[in-house]
Amino acid sequence: MNAALIIIFLFAAIALYLGIRATRGKEMNVDEFAVGNKGFGTLFIFLLIAGEVYTTFTFLGGSGWAYSNGSAAYYVPAYICLAYVLSYWIIPKIWRFAKKNNVISQPQYFMKAYNSKGLGMVVAFIGLIALIPYIVIQLKGLGIIVSEASYGAITPVMASTIGAVIVTIYVVISGIHGSAWTAVLKDIMILFVIVFLGIYIPYHYFGGIQPMFEAVQAVKPEALSLAPEGYSVSWFISTIVLNAFGFYLLPQSFSVILSAKSQRALKKNAVTLPLYTLLILFAFFIGFAAIVQVPGLQGAEGDLSLLRLVMQTFDPWFVGIVGGAGLLTALVPVSVMIMSGAIGLMTGFYKLIRPQSTDRQQLTISKVFVVLIIIVAYLFTIKGGNALAILNIMSYGLITQLVPAIIFSFFNSKLMNKYGAIAGILTGVSIVLFNAVTAFKLKVIFPEIPSIINDINIGFVAIIVNIFIGIIVSLATNSLVQRQKEAKMTEEIVTN
Repeated sequence: MNAALIIIFLFAAIALYLGIRATRGKEMNVDEFAVGNKGFGTLFIFLLIAGEVYTTFTFLGGSGWAYSNGSAAYYVPAYICLAYVLSYWIIPKIWRFAKKNNVISQPQYFMKAYNSKGLGMVVAFIGLIALIPYIVIQLKGLGIIVSEASYGAITPVMASTIGAVIVTIYVVISGIHGSAWTAVLKDIMILFVIVFLGIYIPYHYFGGIQPMFEAVQAVKPEALSLAPEGYSVSWFISTIVLNAFGFYLLPQSFSVILSAKSQRALKKNAVTLPLYTLLILFAFFIGFAAIVQVPGLQGAEGDLSLLRLVMQTFDPWFVGIVGGAGLLTALVPVSVMIMSGAIGLMTGFYKLIRPQSTDRQQLTISKVFVVLIIIVAYLFTIKGGNALAILNIMSYGLITQLVPAIIFSFFNSKLMNKYGAIAGILTGVSIVLFNAVTAFKLKVIFPEIPSIINDINIGFVAIIVNIFIGIIVSLATNSLVQRQKEAKMTEEIVTN
């Protein structure tokens, strides 16, 4: 057993221990399991939200995109920083409503905001559909990291299997508390590794960051600007806007919002997190350095650029540290994802068909859903697949179809009711899924369309159609909704 593998296993054991011990002194119920009884302060909220930023996508996909697609990778820090800015005003509204109405999941929020069990069920399943590729990203990344960093001693499938088992154990036992405590270790490690590598590698190979970019300019000048077609300016802008609005709508991020003990904790993080996010740039520096130092990686192999460069540069013991940090970037986000997905299904499906179920039954079913979700994601993981960034974009394309409904939920407007919200969401999701299967572009319908329009992110196009359909259906059904409200009020008066 080589030194790298020993260190990676040590990090895995520590993560499992922290995750299991996180429930010490706490009596676990559904609220405690799902949102920490809404008691997390600024630090834990910071670590959990940051955990959704510094994932295996950052570790591998970020550097991989810089390697394969150059400047297009800058969409990542751009959309995340914009998401934090928007969150300063938007997220407290969600938190206040959730606090007032005892909401512990995303489907529950939509269900109560629109007084629609059907909408809650739709949101629960869409959240799950969006989460699966995101979980797959983490498990695939974990497999790549551990396999490469162990010098092939462990296969990617075996590594993904071990990671899935570890995270399932501590989520079932500790819920969101396990995620919070492992996030502490993860953030310390990822900061050290990414910042160190992002500074050391450019200086080691090129004498500085500017000389590194000059070397990239000499061998691959197109990497330092956006492409005229494909990942062009219009794609770049539309993807940033789309993902910025979708960031907190991913079920795992939404769960973190609900776990905060105050609006102040959320607002303080909205101010500080953009600066923290800029550290992602160090991952890009590694990808750009690899263009010169590790040439020839094609397609999804670009995700290997960071690890290949690290293995070429450092001794096995340090490769083990990098591998351990990479392992943690998968475990923490996956734990929050499967927990939030499970709670979403429990509140948006099980609780609707079993409204009289006890808290203990709901907690047990939530844990069953945890196991089922990780099994489904694991099966998708071992089937191979797309590069990490493509899966990331598809997840955002799906979940951002909830944006119109959540924005309209802040206002007492007749432009969006429950029927319009459901129709708009289903239309938008159908467009995104159709595009994922067929790689559909607007040019198929309009052959003469300029690339500046054709390159717009299809998720952005889907939102526009979503809003249009939602408003039309809402205006057409407002009278029906009003009659339903009157009938319900009459029924309540008669009952009382």
